[in-house]
Amino acid sequence: MPHQTIQRKLAAILAADVVGYSRLMGTDEVGTLQAMKSHRRELVDPAVSDHRGRIVKTTGDGMLVEFASVVDATACAVTVQRGMMRRNAGVPDDRRIQLRIGINVGDIIIDGDDIIGDAVNIASRLEALCDPGGLCISRMANDQIRDKLSLAFADLGEQAFKNITRTIGVFGLTAQDIATLPADRAWPATAEEANVEGPEANLVGDLQEIRFCRTPDGVQLAYARIGRGPPLVKTGNWLTHLEYDLQSPIWRHLYRELCKNRALIRYDARGTGLSDWEVAEISFEMYVRDLEVVVDTAGIERFALLGISQGCGVSIAYAARHPERVTHLILYGGFVQGRNLRARTQAEKDREAAMATLLRLGWGQENPTFRQLFTSQFIPDATKEQADWYNELQRVSASPENAARNHDVGADLDVTSLLPTISVPTLVMHARGDARVPFEAGRRMAAGIPGARFVPLEGRNHLILENEPAFGQFLEEVRMFLDT
Repeated sequence: MPHQTIQRKLAAILAADVVGYSRLMGTDEVGTLQAMKSHRRELVDPAVSDHRGRIVKTTGDGMLVEFASVVDATACAVTVQRGMMRRNAGVPDDRRIQLRIGINVGDIIIDGDDIIGDAVNIASRLEALCDPGGLCISRMANDQIRDKLSLAFADLGEQAFKNITRTIGVFGLTAQDIATLPADRAWPATAEEANVEGPEANLVGDLQEIRFCRTPDGVQLAYARIGRGPPLVKTGNWLTHLEYDLQSPIWRHLYRELCKNRALIRYDARGTGLSDWEVAEISFEMYVRDLEVVVDTAGIERFALLGISQGCGVSIAYAARHPERVTHLILYGGFVQGRNLRARTQAEKDREAAMATLLRLGWGQENPTFRQLFTSQFIPDATKEQADWYNELQRVSASPENAARNHDVGADLDVTSLLPTISVPTLVMHARGDARVPFEAGRRMAAGIPGARFVPLEGRNHLILENEPAFGQFLEEVRMFLDT
């Protein structure tokens, strides 16, 4: 069968419907229809537009709306519900039109002008849980609006929904909660209003340019460009999502700094993020070929190349094949051989096999227990907020099967024979206490590349967080190296 491309993206989904629609229509069909058109024209549609939403479709008693930001979606919902309260003042109870609204954020599938997927279904299920005039959001949505909107959602616990295989954490506001909000409260709808300041605000808006390219085997890859200046290409690694990464405290600080004076090009590896998830082959060779396709499509002739963790091996392989195109090679937290090859005892090998099994069984669950095993290795010194974000980042970035396939590729990676062939200037950095990849793996990598400079960093995190001293040293080393 021919390969069918599936387009995906991260979005906030708002589902709304009218409470007691059949009863209202039975009481006064014409009056109900006229009132609903008035509410749409004068309140709902303007609110959606003001918060940069897109009405995907409407039904007789409801609508589905897509937003780029869950802050926008939630602000829009509160604006609509507050407006409906004002418009219902003085209307008899049996003729009042009240809405229930549910909001979720997650990966959606684009089908023409329509959107489908679990993220959409969950938003609809959340709406059904609401009190009339209220608002229910998922745990993931609540995590993202925290500290951006002054709303105290009640924790309604884990809920099971029809046709959804995992339980969903639900948070809610009643109509009374919304009614008692300060009357003069201005709900943020932009990066500036949401207290995102300075260079970071550039990463929230439209300055990220996302495009797509297709590999020879028919896989659609998503890549993005941020900033201006000499090109710096970051190789795909475990696990990324072009949109979600910019919101997360795991990656946004790094990208904010790297794109200040350079054009930063990133992409989601096959099977992850906004790239195709339904792919026949996920392998190290395909990862290298995908990097070739991305840089060729982006029209970049010569560039600095950044590899992080598993991406280091791909970067090494590319630099070995195309030394004329790589001006600088930066490797952080990498390894020459994967965990299966580094394992010295049967117990270590059994542990890796068990981790792969856990990936396939527990990855997609709303409860992050399984993913926390990986989070505790990648960022052991993370705050609770950072750990929660990384747990969710992993879930939205890949399916359980693709996460396991990606893990297997990294576990069997071996670029030992390529190290002596690297002829481009190389900087290797590694955290001394790295809890995911041993410090010795980074030192061995640097020792095998002719002329490579090795910089040890203090810390235990495999991914550098903004609140640790190693982040400043990492940036200083990168800037000095790229300026040479």
